[in-house]
Amino acid sequence: RFRYRFSDKEKLLALGSYPDVSLKDAREKRDEARKQVAAGIDPCAQRKAMKTARVEREANSFEVIAREWHERQVPIWAPSHAVRVLSLMNRDLFPWIGGIAIADLTPPVILEALDRICARGAVETAHRALTIVGQVDRYAISSGRLVSDPARDLRGALPPVVDRHFPAVTDPNELGALLRSLLTYKGTMTIRCALRLAPMLAVRPGELRSAKWVDIDLEAAEWRFILSKTHQEHIVPLSRQAIEVLQELHPATSAISEFVFPSARSPRRCMSDNGVLSALRRMEIPKEVMTGHGFRAAFR
Repeated sequence: RFRYRFSDKEKLLALGSYPDVSLKDAREKRDEARKQVAAGIDPCAQRKAMKTARVEREANSFEVIAREWHERQVPIWAPSHAVRVLSLMNRDLFPWIGGIAIADLTPPVILEALDRICARGAVETAHRALTIVGQVDRYAISSGRLVSDPARDLRGALPPVVDRHFPAVTDPNELGALLRSLLTYKGTMTIRCALRLAPMLAVRPGELRSAKWVDIDLEAAEWRFILSKTHQEHIVPLSRQAIEVLQELHPATSAISEFVFPSARSPRRCMSDNGVLSALRRMEIPKEVMTGHGFRAAFR
């Protein structure tokens, strides 16, 4: 400990505990404290001010504010989207800029983190990360913790995203052969019915696998649900063939689950997003030819 007088008051500064702090280190800290006193600086007050500043920086770090922003968005986002956003931040942003006070973020610092994403070929992910950083910055501005958005100055700094369409069979003859092959699938009834309905309904794979019986009206020949992207009600007309598939599946799954296509592991969950894809691969339909999302392009 270092005992000193400042403003006619005796004070005591703790230099650390032995053996964590050696005698040599303690003497160096004492000498530095003596220099501060000679310069008119109170070492205790200086340490307290530095600790306060560190706490404030941590409380206003990018990660703290980003998690706060994320929690506010979760109620209005689809659960899957909320998980993807948090996963991206945990993987690609927090390790590099999470501990930086948001007011200290600069375009070069943000760009360095984004360049790491681009370096592994994930240019589209880098653009999504930049969008997230901008949204967090604007939230910080609205809550009085940031003056301007540094991400705004990075427009055009990333390589452009090359549009890639989902593989899909659109030739009438090839599509006919594909549809006939789906009828020969020998797997579970749940997957077989999903394969038959996917090209009829043309909804997103996530919307199909999470379909609930309560939203399906077989008498009215309608399936009503809320779109995951726009949160608007969507009405899917059910053809005679689609109704026949649903009537076949209803006795098998409605008694055990709220989902039309329950998971094989737990009826409390819907079928995984790999259900249809795995079935296509088992039927030796390669990913370069057709995907679950490709049925939308074929339908169009």
